[in-house]
Amino acid sequence: MKRTALYDSHISLGAKMVDFAGYLMPVQYEGVKSEHLSVKHNIGIFDVSHMGEFIIYGNGSLELLQLCLSNDISVLDNGEAQYNCLLNDNGGIVDDLILYKLSEDKYMLVVNAINIEKDWEHLLLKNSFGAQMQNISNEYSLLSIQGPKTTEVVQQLTKYDLSTISYYNFVLTEFADKKDVIISNTGYTGCGGFEIYCKNDQLKDIWKNIMNAGKKNNIKPIGLAARDTLRLEMGFCLYGNELSDNITPIEAGLGWITKFSKEFNGCKLLKSQKENGTDRKLVGFELIDKGIPRKDYEIYDSDNSNIGVVTSGTMSPSLGRAIGLGYVNANLSKSGSIIYINIRNNMVKAVISKTPFK
Repeated sequence: MKRTALYDSHISLGAKMVDFAGYLMPVQYEGVKSEHLSVKHNIGIFDVSHMGEFIIYGNGSLELLQLCLSNDISVLDNGEAQYNCLLNDNGGIVDDLILYKLSEDKYMLVVNAINIEKDWEHLLLKNSFGAQMQNISNEYSLLSIQGPKTTEVVQQLTKYDLSTISYYNFVLTEFADKKDVIISNTGYTGCGGFEIYCKNDQLKDIWKNIMNAGKKNNIKPIGLAARDTLRLEMGFCLYGNELSDNITPIEAGLGWITKFSKEFNGCKLLKSQKENGTDRKLVGFELIDKGIPRKDYEIYDSDNSNIGVVTSGTMSPSLGRAIGLGYVNANLSKSGSIIYINIRNNMVKAVISKTPFK
């Protein structure tokens, strides 16, 4: 089992550690609800160093990525990031990721920990363009500082004016007395904040400096469980739940990152889906009756016909009611439609809702 450079820090803070994608990771500290609300209303810090990082560079790098990714990266300037899907030949999602344009013909891909090996092999297989590839996943760490007080805290540790970093932009600068650190205006919570990419041997000092800088703001360490409830309230997709090799970006509601201004893996099928629609569609829903939806629970209509399946579900810490995401028959996906979730053989009434949940 792998450990991040902050393993001892998590143990000292009383974290409950679990196996996640081959890493021992903190799932919670004080509790999911309190951690969730700390990020929502104040500030929290996540160790997400299990994520993978690839560098793709040199001649052919643009061509390789344009072929493999759903979004059009040719529109990016240096210092800009972009949400993307890595696609197979059938238009299925190999992974979802963030791409960073470091410089001309040099990019960083940040991929899900569970898919590091799969993504790497997929890119190697498709690399007939002579692009140079480097897997730096074991050399770099990632912290995510999220919440409305983030800028106030993080600004104390850098001379760079963070207010000038637009959403999905980043800089390489000095941070917490460490050189060549990436500060990125990205995150997976919907609460605003920054993500910090650094070398493994810089991580402990940076973590300590952030925690010290955030003391007066009551900064809290946050586990993966609260990260999940935060992204679910926003309606963000999670690989292995809403996304897989057999699900396309169009079905998942990610048509906005699928650009047909270029040729890419599976583009003909995806263009057809965009123009003609799909058989299934990802929707959000809220329970009307009591219960908590969980992954793989079946979804039914009012005629007791099976119309889909839950992909994620929880009791929302912010809203105080049960919410979820799931795939349903496209013709029954209209917001406001009544559906039923089969929870332990009980048909629990729910309503399809727009996301983010409010």
